[in-house]
Amino acid sequence: MNQPRQNFSINVLLEILLVSTKLGLTSFGGPIAHLGYFHEEYVRRRKWMDEKSYSDLVALCQFLPGPASSQVGIGIGVMRAGVIGGILAFIGFTLPSVLALIIFALLLHNLGFQDFGWIHGLKIVAVVVVAHAILGMAKNLTPDLQRKTIALGALVLTLLWQTAFTQIAVILIAGVVGYLLYRQQTIDDQSTGAHFPISRRFGYICLALFFGLLIFLPIVTEATAWNWLAMFDSFYRSGSLVFGGGHVVLPLLEREFVPTGWLTEEQFLAGYGATQAVPGPLFTFAAYIGAVIWGWQGGLLATFAIFLPAFLLILGTLPFWENLRRNTKVKGALMGVNAGVVGILIAALYHPIWTSSILSTVDFVFAAFLFSMLVFWKLPPWVIVLTGAIGGFLLSLI
Repeated sequence: MNQPRQNFSINVLLEILLVSTKLGLTSFGGPIAHLGYFHEEYVRRRKWMDEKSYSDLVALCQFLPGPASSQVGIGIGVMRAGVIGGILAFIGFTLPSVLALIIFALLLHNLGFQDFGWIHGLKIVAVVVVAHAILGMAKNLTPDLQRKTIALGALVLTLLWQTAFTQIAVILIAGVVGYLLYRQQTIDDQSTGAHFPISRRFGYICLALFFGLLIFLPIVTEATAWNWLAMFDSFYRSGSLVFGGGHVVLPLLEREFVPTGWLTEEQFLAGYGATQAVPGPLFTFAAYIGAVIWGWQGGLLATFAIFLPAFLLILGTLPFWENLRRNTKVKGALMGVNAGVVGILIAALYHPIWTSSILSTVDFVFAAFLFSMLVFWKLPPWVIVLTGAIGGFLLSLI
């Protein structure tokens, strides 16, 4: 970071692309695992940044809505080689899974694979993966009675008040409650903070774009009735309002695309199961949905739309992070939001995942077996997915 001329050299940019692509091909296991891969590669092995700068960046990305691991990767690229470095780091980490899921969607759509038993197996895998995510997040995000109560309230509202605005309302209410409960919490932080080569003016522009698109895209979509713009708006809003990582985008996307008839619930859950089989960020699930709706062009458009908020937010807040992270009121609101996310996740586990996947006692037994493989035996996610697909096919023969 002390050699700015390197930020624009072809060698540095190519190195960022190659290293991030390697991570995009090998980083299985979800957002938390991705952060571990990043730490090993970028901090310990290549020493692109120190431990404190990395932890500061992770804290920022946990604070923001959107895919935390992808935003960390973007931030590392920015610190290494400016905005171009961030773009290349994102492309390398994201493109492998985007291509794999677009291909899967085209095969599913064109060859009618949705009638095969292995698809049901992938739906059971989705139950296991989300249940595992809930356990991990609940332990970290709802450690006390107050936050457990926020999570319960979010669960109740999400299941009993099912509208297009439910998740937004739940997140806002949870943030207000968290602010009221935790605004006096002290912050023990003696760090000097990380430094990013982005001006505050550029940050203001990115934040203005983020909020401008969030506000005006629905208005323009309603006025024009263009289908491609409606799809872009749905993915952009989903990417803008997700706190807690890729698993939480499931209920948002389900309510955007299944009730409106863009794709069936079976197609939706089959794609979510397949997303667990590929490395990289879970938000690339959008590529699958877009490809089912409009082919490979739809897959690329959906990917751009759902990740655009993450880009605008990370680039917009990097210059201001040092002040935000020391604000106790902001931190209190975030604690409430994170607890609300747990409730939304539990609601998503019940509906649509559980209700559409666990249809018999045999399904439940198979789900318990897959859960044990993942949680107790610590087998890699791709093994769970492969076992789920094979098991679903075998169960269809019974």
